[in-house]
Amino acid sequence: MTAVLPPPRATGGLLRLRRQDRVEDGERLHSLLWVAGPGWRMISSAVLGGGIGERTWVLNAQVSHGYRRTDPGRHLAGLALGAGVRGPGVGLMTAADVSAYACAADGGAEAVVTSGVRVRGWAACPGEGTAGPEAPGTINIVVALPVALTDAALVNAVATATEAKVQALVEAGYDCSGTPTDAVCVAARVPSPGEAGHAFAGPRSLWGARLARAVHRAVREATPVP
Repeated sequence: MTAVLPPPRATGGLLRLRRQDRVEDGERLHSLLWVAGPGWRMISSAVLGGGIGERTWVLNAQVSHGYRRTDPGRHLAGLALGAGVRGPGVGLMTAADVSAYACAADGGAEAVVTSGVRVRGWAACPGEGTAGPEAPGTINIVVALPVALTDAALVNAVATATEAKVQALVEAGYDCSGTPTDAVCVAARVPSPGEAGHAFAGPRSLWGARLARAVHRAVREATPVP
């Protein structure tokens, strides 16, 4: 049986970023803010606004390399208020300079990546992990799609974005799958009344393939040559 796929919605550039600058403990730091507005569902591993739900903004904040706060969610919430956004959103952190971001698009899928790979390795390694708060992530991926996805497809999209990230790192010459604290956020449209949304976002699905190519290119462009 042939699946009937919901059409993409017209876009004129989804990820329109605003750069924010601040001074914290004597250090000038940057942030990238995407004010998405209503009509978006997001899935994220972020410390603020993580999980699946309707969100209206995404903030990717640079913090110092020696970051030691144990309340990153509260810290990000304060930065968001200072940036003038209200309501539910997603907040990510990184020690990388977010002003050196890279963006890429493929067939309506858009990706923005900030990347720092000083502390990196393979996902499966000997030893136990930690239960407490982790240091801020160093490869942050934000993806926007102009279509609706089911919950399962949103999870699938996170896996696809991660696979594309690893592919880009290996092709660039890195012997790693990423850093221990990478984060990802995928935004898709809230479905219209009666719309089911796309059920798949794997790397060979229509939108998963576009997402993968956009993320792959943005990670390659954002990540310094080893």
